[in-house]
Amino acid sequence: MSVFTRFKDIISSNINSMLDKAEEPEKMIRLMIQEMEETSVELKAACAGLMADQKRIAREHDQVHARMELWENRARLAVEKGREDLAREALVEKLDAQRIGEGLERERDRFSVLIEQAREDIEQLDVKLESAKERQRSLAKRHIRADQRIKARSNVSRVQSADVMMRFDQFEQRVERMEAQADLAAPRQNRTLEQEFALLEGGDEVEAQLATMRASAKE
Repeated sequence: MSVFTRFKDIISSNINSMLDKAEEPEKMIRLMIQEMEETSVELKAACAGLMADQKRIAREHDQVHARMELWENRARLAVEKGREDLAREALVEKLDAQRIGEGLERERDRFSVLIEQAREDIEQLDVKLESAKERQRSLAKRHIRADQRIKARSNVSRVQSADVMMRFDQFEQRVERMEAQADLAAPRQNRTLEQEFALLEGGDEVEAQLATMRASAKE
């Protein structure tokens, strides 16, 4: 497949549509970018070749133009010397060089058109290539975000698992037992005045009920 055929296929392709249908869009976009870059290199090489040919034609045209001037000057000299026969031959050479020069001018103009077209092709391909690279960057960002979401969900699932919740409940219960033990072990001096009187009042009531039970038991 020629570079120009590949170029036309690339330019006419719908990248977004192709990627939407691809099973592995990231792999496909890498291959597409690689092909575009290779095609760009070949297009630029072809354009450089056209420019080199155009310069060669320009040099040949300059040489032919110099020949035309040379034979015209010789024709004038021959006329001045009365040698019209030589003047005619000189003019024939001049006309022959002139025809070659005209052909070279047409060739030079044709190469100008080809070079301009090649530059437009390169520009179009560069735009397409940048678009593909932008899509690649977008896919990479989406991949990173998707990976982060998967990890986040995995962490949430681990936190919400029954085993984790059970360990948390056990830890909470242990803390509550430790707090209760600390309350029981607290020295009396830490009790408030209200608490002290409540204990005294409660103690008399307990003794009274206990005495009543003893009397009932003796009857």
